[in-house]
Amino acid sequence: MANTTISRRTLLGALAGAGAAALVGCDPTPTPTPAAADPLPDPLLVTLDGGLTVLRGTDRQSIGAGVATADGRLVWTAVPDGADTLLWRVDAGRGNASERVRLPGRWVPQTTSTDGTRLALTTEHLSATGDRPAGRDETLVLIADAAGVRQRLRLPGTVVPEAFTHDLAGLFVLEWLPPAAPDRYRVRLVDLATGIAGPLFTRAKTPVPPGAEEEMRGDGRQAVLAPNRTVLYTLYTHQPDHQHTRDRISGRPGRDVHAFVHTLHLEQRWAYCVDLPHPFGEGGADGHTMAITPDGGRLYVADAGSGAVAEISTEELTVRRVAALAAGGAPAYAAASAERLFLGAGNAVRTVDLAGLAVTAERATADPVGGLVLSADGTRLYLGQRAAVCWQDPVTGGELGRAAVPGLVGLHGPARPA
Repeated sequence: MANTTISRRTLLGALAGAGAAALVGCDPTPTPTPAAADPLPDPLLVTLDGGLTVLRGTDRQSIGAGVATADGRLVWTAVPDGADTLLWRVDAGRGNASERVRLPGRWVPQTTSTDGTRLALTTEHLSATGDRPAGRDETLVLIADAAGVRQRLRLPGTVVPEAFTHDLAGLFVLEWLPPAAPDRYRVRLVDLATGIAGPLFTRAKTPVPPGAEEEMRGDGRQAVLAPNRTVLYTLYTHQPDHQHTRDRISGRPGRDVHAFVHTLHLEQRWAYCVDLPHPFGEGGADGHTMAITPDGGRLYVADAGSGAVAEISTEELTVRRVAALAAGGAPAYAAASAERLFLGAGNAVRTVDLAGLAVTAERATADPVGGLVLSADGTRLYLGQRAAVCWQDPVTGGELGRAAVPGLVGLHGPARPA
């Protein structure tokens, strides 16, 4: 959850925005050695082929396999140590690490609480927005903090931890059905005091009746956490035979919806789905992306394959506007400021003015875009490139710097001090 951002992967291919200003960014011309040594002005949390790494100035701090908070402040990492696991937490902004604690058995970090104080681990790597897990009779989950083990859970069936409740008393999980041969899943809430899973609440804050829990099929593309850390938005695509809880309760037949944003309130413990109109979900999952404005009031979803962009009011949980841009390719990436939405894929980045949902600029890039991240103050737009990170002025599109980063896989976000 990250997206959130940890967000999952990416955006538009060759883009031909009529009327857009063609600007050059991350100059395709080979650059001499000094340009490759530009110090990053902001600490940046990235994924390399060896795991999570913090880029700080010209330094590289390798952290390894692990999970980070959505705001990039804290990272949990673990390594095998004989038959056991060593676990510690890194302050990504400052670089200091906690004492290592030993966990009995082999464990893999799965998801962390939004404040970074709790961690859920499983016996193998799982993902709430990744591939379908293999079926099993039960799932072992370990809850830990900087002092070590807090709880051990033995949950029946095939379960993937997704997020902690805001008060840390519960764990939201994806329960895959049927357990032996999963093909669909539902979101459930595990009471960490009892270890028992149950249904969530509706948006009206009433318990979901037995049998009315929505069962989802398809791909969880990307998760984005609200700036206030209380709401998790997850983009899903390709949902055949899916009915929302509200439809099951009312008895209405399911609608022909191929993509929606699953809204999970971590504090009030309810879930609600915002349907996205056609053509969202018709194309590949990796062509879809989303970003939230810094105030958390607007969530933008883009479909690269069709060029559609939707604006969602996070207060009303409704689609306010949909705009049609030129279609492009995949994978797709997005970042948002208060005034602009940045969409990137292939060898191009687009700027969309939020007032009119219209493209105002298109910038060529040296290599295919592999991620977009805005600096915390909004004055620099970072682009993941082939073995490099470059940064631009988000207003003019001018390149401000470039740093060689061998083995770069993707960008997580700014590494803010905890």
